[in-house]
Amino acid sequence: MHVLQLRGGLPEANHGLSFALVGPGGALRTGGAPASTFWRSASKPFQLEVALSLLPDDGAALGPEELALAASSHSGQPGHLAVLDAILNKFGLEEAALRCGAEPPAHAPSAAALIAAGAPPRAAHNDCSGKHALMLAACAARGWDSQTYLAPEHPLQRQIAALIHARTAEPAPVAVDGCGVPTFWVSLSGMARAWQQLAAAMAAPATEPRLAHIGAAMAAHPWLVSGDDRLDLALANRAAEPFVGKIGALGVFCVALPARGLGLAVKVHSGDEGALGAAVPALLDRLAPGALRPAVGWRWSEVRNVVGRIVGQRLVAGLPRA
Repeated sequence: MHVLQLRGGLPEANHGLSFALVGPGGALRTGGAPASTFWRSASKPFQLEVALSLLPDDGAALGPEELALAASSHSGQPGHLAVLDAILNKFGLEEAALRCGAEPPAHAPSAAALIAAGAPPRAAHNDCSGKHALMLAACAARGWDSQTYLAPEHPLQRQIAALIHARTAEPAPVAVDGCGVPTFWVSLSGMARAWQQLAAAMAAPATEPRLAHIGAAMAAHPWLVSGDDRLDLALANRAAEPFVGKIGALGVFCVALPARGLGLAVKVHSGDEGALGAAVPALLDRLAPGALRPAVGWRWSEVRNVVGRIVGQRLVAGLPRA
């Protein structure tokens, strides 16, 4: 399987593609070359699951908007920052305690507004700041050191690693993610196994209420999980049934379909996000027909130049049988 990028009708790039799909009872289907990769931000629902487990009453004080932002890779737009402020205020935390690092908003107009105001980027603008806020809240609740919470040996990160191992049924070696916390080396099958558990929890919330609340919040507030013009939001807007999707850096995307009990993990091996945006809906149309509504002018299938003119296209080839 691959995504072929054409410019002027001629091949310009070819992006290899793999997937794993896990259904009820653990039934596994795979396609493309067997692949393991770093899970990056597509592991956030499960990192949040651990943080909630360490809070009083499983974080009952948090609303669905705050849960969605805590599982997000947000774009640093004003609405995202407002929800982050609400989380920090709720737990008596300061933005200065976030150790994710300052970076400009991923949302270009928000970044331009920051520059125009002569203001520097802040940790709040970091797409992982919601996750870090809940990690800090968990540390405060347990009396753990909040200066070293990024370290793999910190008790918070040890608990997250144990949960990742349990959800994926794999050992999951770690490296350092872009925001400083551990990220996990997992097979696509392991990722899909975890996301199938998220789908199952959402379908039967009494079985795993903590995970079900996270999934329901993400499904209800996809803009808070991502932002304007983002793939996560665009796919959620096309969903014809309950849907949670989450991007991970360098070509990873995971999906939970609660009504079908399915978890899907996709990897574009080049890490190209345009190819990923073409691949995920094509795979969903083949593996879960009807899960997405048809799209007109799906921008990830188009190659445009800087003035917006369509100059090429992305085609997904070698798809599995339905």
